[in-house]
Amino acid sequence: MKQWLKALCFAGLFSASALLAADKITIQPEEAVKLIDKPGVVFVSGDSETAYEGGHIKGSRNMYAHHLHHADIMGNLECEPLYQCPEHAEHLISGKGIENSDTIIAYDNWRGPNATGVYNFFKSMGHDKVYVLDGGQDGIKALDPNQKLYDDLKKQKRSVKKAYKKAKKAKDLALMAKYKIELENIKLEMKGLGKKLLVQRGKEPKWHHTHYKIHHPRPKMLATTEEVYNAMQDILKNGKKSKYVIVDTRSMIEIIGERKMDNVARGGHIPGSQFIEWKKVTDFDRKKSFRKPEELRAMFEKYGVTPDKTVYAYCQVGAGRGSEIITALELLGYKNVKVYSGAWDTWGNNMNLPIRR
Repeated sequence: MKQWLKALCFAGLFSASALLAADKITIQPEEAVKLIDKPGVVFVSGDSETAYEGGHIKGSRNMYAHHLHHADIMGNLECEPLYQCPEHAEHLISGKGIENSDTIIAYDNWRGPNATGVYNFFKSMGHDKVYVLDGGQDGIKALDPNQKLYDDLKKQKRSVKKAYKKAKKAKDLALMAKYKIELENIKLEMKGLGKKLLVQRGKEPKWHHTHYKIHHPRPKMLATTEEVYNAMQDILKNGKKSKYVIVDTRSMIEIIGERKMDNVARGGHIPGSQFIEWKKVTDFDRKKSFRKPEELRAMFEKYGVTPDKTVYAYCQVGAGRGSEIITALELLGYKNVKVYSGAWDTWGNNMNLPIRR
């Protein structure tokens, strides 16, 4: 019996490694659905705690991308440019029951920013086997035959409840009793199906604490404030001839300083920034985290973001909208690209740094 279990676990691990090549960044729902509940594969939701409770891939962990960025009240990262100091990150990851040997599949609803935030966080901490689920949670739901049955039952439930109310208004006791039995049967069927769904509701459970260790963090894949400041000076001096591009991925009301978030003292943007809102990367028509490569390439080149440039992208906290842009560039094969992890949280609070509105 033990030999059979070992063989099964080995087969699960082999199938995971076969599907996930080392040079891949994304994984499609059709591939990912085969890896749910596989040993050594952990799905991590980058969405908020509330969103996670409203629906998450079965067995997945919750690591809200916005909270991966640990800064003091002035927006300074203690171990810049890392989002967190390694010892803090080790404690967080261990608390999620994740091992160093695990394959991480980062996901969000499907839009991409929160999934890429988790992806960028793990990569910067030296974890190699991490991928973005392109199409996210919704892509998994679409492949689940039980989900369709469950959704059909929900529609039936609404229809029967409506009929029950109508019968109650007409004081038709016989019909009321009939619909009440129908409702109970639908609820029971939904309860049974609910346990089989690949995307489930509920709070995150407590995971067995592991001893995750960060041996080789990669601070060089993230940009420091000094790096971005030097790039800004070069852009202001040389304009389009500069070898740098700084991409602000936020909304226009943030860029012009009309909206301030968190505890940032000033609204605005880094002088010389190119404005490419993260939404330009996401494929809203196909409900994919990234548009097709040819569309992305044309869009970036239109804004002067070409492979010969060193590109820094930022948003409010780096892990999220900034990581969405940088991951898209990595998919296109761009080499010199970095998330500015301090982001506007750091820049906007430093009164010694220039801003524009």
